[in-house]
Amino acid sequence: FSLTGKEALTHFPSLGPSVNSAQGKVHVKQCDLLKLSHKQKRLCRREPGLAETLRDAIRLGIMECQYQFRSERWNCSLEGRTSLLKRGFKETAFLYAVSSAALTHSLARACSAGRMERCTCDDSPDLENRKAWQWGVCGDNLKYSTKFLKKFLGQKRIGKDLRAKVDIHNTNVGIKAVKNGLKTTCKCHGVSGSCAVRTCWKQLSPFHEVGRLLKLRYDDAVKVFSTTNDAVGHSELASPQRHSHSTKHPASPRATDLVYVEDSPSFCRPSKYSLGTAGRTCSREGNCDSMCCGRGYNTQSRLVTFSCHCQVQWCCYVECQQCMQEEVVYSCKQ
Repeated sequence: FSLTGKEALTHFPSLGPSVNSAQGKVHVKQCDLLKLSHKQKRLCRREPGLAETLRDAIRLGIMECQYQFRSERWNCSLEGRTSLLKRGFKETAFLYAVSSAALTHSLARACSAGRMERCTCDDSPDLENRKAWQWGVCGDNLKYSTKFLKKFLGQKRIGKDLRAKVDIHNTNVGIKAVKNGLKTTCKCHGVSGSCAVRTCWKQLSPFHEVGRLLKLRYDDAVKVFSTTNDAVGHSELASPQRHSHSTKHPASPRATDLVYVEDSPSFCRPSKYSLGTAGRTCSREGNCDSMCCGRGYNTQSRLVTFSCHCQVQWCCYVECQQCMQEEVVYSCKQ
């Protein structure tokens, strides 16, 4: 499971009110429409609600990726993503991480929202009140989502396959980023707001925070190679870039590091990985020089319409005027 760009264009039939057998057929059809392995499709068919959750995760991951890279040469566009996923660039690392993070986040939220049949609210034994639903609250079930996700993704060939190790490592970085934002939230119930009864539940942070954390991991991504660990007798990821200045004694990347194996292209010109940066809008004081790759940029003025002089009218609506102003737009030259 990863963001290829094809899934986002898939439209699913509405579930709507219908008999259980019809709902089951719709669910199976949704699973078949997704680009999944045979094993993943079998799991999908057995988990009512999973297909819609997968669709939500794909959309969530793509939107967050495009938001985080909106000002970069590579803007996480759908074009070229399939080719990108076959390589070992920093961008590939981010795609694997944000894909697994979005699915982890979406699964946990789907459980607590009652959209999945086989899971429900978080019921961690350390919470002070396990019957939080009685008070109208429901914890995000990260425990179930991470357990199911590992089963859903499965284990790719490991052995000495460097790319497989890298992909699994970056997938786990995405899962850890979601776990990092899990917090215990409590609510008091009692006379005059006293804490005679306190309900606590697990709550995930907004996905924007996860995306921001993964973008920081991308900025500090570590280039790795494969080395043999004599103590355990198998190959491991290693990098001379961090913790060690000696190639004779390379250090392992941290569990929170995004890792990659080959340098990225410039993304300046159209290629099988992206459309290039020609025509992209940029900020003259910010990123035009970098985004336009030294080709320069065009300046264009345009009139934009916006609501202005708004006033609240009794009782329940806002009345605005329409104003126009000139806006200067900068875009990269061909």
